[in-house]
Amino acid sequence: MTEFDFPNETEAERGYLVGIAFQSERALLSIEDSLSELALLADTAGIRVVGRTWQRLRQINPKTLIGTGKLQEIVDEVKLREASVIIFDEELSPRHQRELEKHMGESVRLLDRSALILDIFAQHARTSEGALQVELAQYEYLLPRLTRQWTHLARQAGGGGARGGSGGVGLRGPGETQLEVDRREITRKITKLKQDLEHVRAHRSLHRRRRRSSGLPLAALVGYTNAGKSTLINALTEAKVYAADQLFATLDPTTRRVQLPDRREALLTDTVGFIQKLPTTLVAAFRATLEEVVEADLLLHVVDVSHPNAGQHIEAVEDTLAEIDASSMPRILALNKTDRIKGALPAFDLIDTYVGMVAISARDGDGLDELLETMRAALSAQMTSLEVVIPYQTGQVYSDLYDKGYIESERTGSEGWRLRLRLPKSHCENYRQFAVLAAE
Repeated sequence: MTEFDFPNETEAERGYLVGIAFQSERALLSIEDSLSELALLADTAGIRVVGRTWQRLRQINPKTLIGTGKLQEIVDEVKLREASVIIFDEELSPRHQRELEKHMGESVRLLDRSALILDIFAQHARTSEGALQVELAQYEYLLPRLTRQWTHLARQAGGGGARGGSGGVGLRGPGETQLEVDRREITRKITKLKQDLEHVRAHRSLHRRRRRSSGLPLAALVGYTNAGKSTLINALTEAKVYAADQLFATLDPTTRRVQLPDRREALLTDTVGFIQKLPTTLVAAFRATLEEVVEADLLLHVVDVSHPNAGQHIEAVEDTLAEIDASSMPRILALNKTDRIKGALPAFDLIDTYVGMVAISARDGDGLDELLETMRAALSAQMTSLEVVIPYQTGQVYSDLYDKGYIESERTGSEGWRLRLRLPKSHCENYRQFAVLAAE
């Protein structure tokens, strides 16, 4: 068994958690809180946690990461609690994983946080695009850790077969080891998956351009996993997106129309949730999906304000936004789940980086009108004025402007309709050829 052999639905494995506190590093969450989050991840993956421990390290053991005494303590505890899987709260290097497996024995599997998150994503990806992205991340994670045959992984991740892939492991050439064959095969599959995802990316980019042609501004929901983004988009748009009180309940983006207080419409997109220590392979593989965030006119950062680590969750999301070059975008902070709060709301740092902050309960509907008004004001600030003359023979352009609600005032003349437009800055180039005067 290897990293991605996870339990079936009828048999829950018994998991033992191991945390590491590095004295030289500033951790986003305390070791206790991080292990509690890891326990939720394990539960989401179908693993029942039966124990946990942690060690504070001044320096890393180059072979086994943790100290030899702590390692023996873990081996003894795992036997005592009859655990079948050990989960580390840090991403293990290939060497650490190999050395630890030698001490654990073949009856116990070894996972790290990254492998666990990858499995949860694999379980929850409901579209072919999501499955492709997760499969790529799984293979890129596995490649440097490959120590034995991986044909079971091809079945677990799809192996490309269901999508017209190239089948199983090839034959060995003269003097070639099975490990070399497996590595070459996984490398080939990674190349194929990247090509498939480039097609997905091109298709999504075309879809975004078509959405842009509708003239509707785009707002994207971002936030820590289980902050309530899907519940919010359902409350604002009746989208009927799957929502559950669990980590990474939804992965695939959903876009719906939402009506603003001035009766104009905007597009609202629900995106994948973030988490601390999000595997870099996932961030890279989900590039096409995360471009929905980068291309938006406005971000709604949804925070579970009732969570004791809400401040740290905000920081983790901000770190991920910076990683995908979206940290400078206009953002509204939506403090969700206020129905669970008694008394005053907690204060947070970084508030001055937001264009607005609204306390809401997506479940009960409290504060949603104020949120929509804040969205309207923020999107309006992204608008600009443009004066144009539309010739009478291009009446379709006039009709499009009218349908999109861009016309602020108009009068007729010998050359055509003279219009003063109010429209998103990103749409100005579509009508620049008709411009006679531009002003902010």
